[in-house]
Amino acid sequence: MLAKRPNIGRLIAGVVVACCLVVAMAGTATAQKAPPDPQAYVKYYVVTAAYQGQPENLTEIATRFLGSGERSAEIYNLNAGRVQPDGASLTDPARLNRGWYLVLPWDAVGEGVQYGQVPSGARTPTKALTKTPRPTATAEPSGSPSPTPSASPSPTGTRNAPRCTAVAASSSRSDWAQLRLAADGAWDLSRGNGVMVAVVDSGVDGGLEQLSGRVAVGADVTVGNGRGDTDCLGTGTAMANIIAANPGTQKIPAGLAPDATILPVRMVGTSGNGRATDAANAIEVAVSAGASVVALGGHVDLAAPAVAASLATALNHDVVVVAGAPTTPVTLPSPAESTATGALLLVGGVGANNQLVEEYQPDLVEVVAPGADVTSVGPGGAGALSYTGTRFAVAFVAGQAALVRAAYPELTAAQVEQRIRDTADAVGGENPDQRYGSGMINPAVSLARTLDGEQQTGAGASAGGGGGGGGGIATLVLIGIALVGGGAFLALGFHRRRAYS
Repeated sequence: MLAKRPNIGRLIAGVVVACCLVVAMAGTATAQKAPPDPQAYVKYYVVTAAYQGQPENLTEIATRFLGSGERSAEIYNLNAGRVQPDGASLTDPARLNRGWYLVLPWDAVGEGVQYGQVPSGARTPTKALTKTPRPTATAEPSGSPSPTPSASPSPTGTRNAPRCTAVAASSSRSDWAQLRLAADGAWDLSRGNGVMVAVVDSGVDGGLEQLSGRVAVGADVTVGNGRGDTDCLGTGTAMANIIAANPGTQKIPAGLAPDATILPVRMVGTSGNGRATDAANAIEVAVSAGASVVALGGHVDLAAPAVAASLATALNHDVVVVAGAPTTPVTLPSPAESTATGALLLVGGVGANNQLVEEYQPDLVEVVAPGADVTSVGPGGAGALSYTGTRFAVAFVAGQAALVRAAYPELTAAQVEQRIRDTADAVGGENPDQRYGSGMINPAVSLARTLDGEQQTGAGASAGGGGGGGGGIATLVLIGIALVGGGAFLALGFHRRRAYS
């Protein structure tokens, strides 16, 4: 009888080993599912043997490209510990070797500043950033080299600045847009946490109570070394509030993604006139700063070659770019890489009666969102105002994209775009409609609905909003435990039958 026990032990051990293999295979499959992120696009500089007859050092480089030698610490922090092509690394700010690649803060500008992926061992820079020469201003910018959420310092604002042409808005208030979208129905699954949304427009007033802690320092590409967290015209501030306004503030409706971070990139000055080169640079700054959603204001001309080139860069880096649908014929940009996963989502604005706010080109509108009599907030002490324009519909869709990206981090930008389109409520006679595309966006449904062809591993996989495929692994583990228990039960039953036979 005792001789039979080793056979029982081997049977149970075999079942346990099989279970472990199942779990191990599940873990391997999960690990292989997420491809590594592509190398980031940054601004960088290749150190030369000398500059103006003197060896190069970080203080001189910071003065030349950032306007202040005190910012050399920012360059040091970005590069300390990075292995250079010669195998050495930065330890002494005064000692730089020829051929080193120094990553620079996003607002660096000047002859020799490059933009692209830092070459691996190569000596040739990848792509020069075309930018308007920086004026020799005496004011020195402050803030961190990489945009980070900050409620302070509080910008003084520019509402009293001379020659500031504020965009017309009405003091009347109607919350129809926010009530119709009912974004708070999505907040149990996502609030946009961890997603950076770039607003490419007139800047954003970061000192507003409604945006406290949600606005990064940003950039002003019109001057090359300025900040983006002030606003003269007001349109960028209104867009930012639609995206991420604090729901605890009763003065205005809450933003669609109240936990998202706003990266303000100013591409228009006080006159309100935008240039294609500034728009292109603004898009590249947004991408290099890490924005995964980019909302383009009304000053961006999609038909401009420089803008098309920058949009192609964004599409190559898995970014959701939200723009107003064109009103004139245009050739839309496409990514340079066949494997690119970015998306350009074209939006039309509508009023409460579904009347379009502009005459968009047929079949180019992909979705529509509120764009007429939309309540938001102006810069400074302007308070709640009513705005009309396609850029405000763009802001609503950008907020929805932030919700989806936070809830489903495994989805590519193209899949995020498809989810927004597939969950829209049809408007018009057909779906998709020639004028309204897939229809009015529906933030709550875009997070909760299971779509064909998607593996449900994000917020919609469970009521608790867990992501990353944990539910699938847990299921396999339970199956393995059941196998062990079942095998043990059968083995014991077999043993008892032999014992009493």
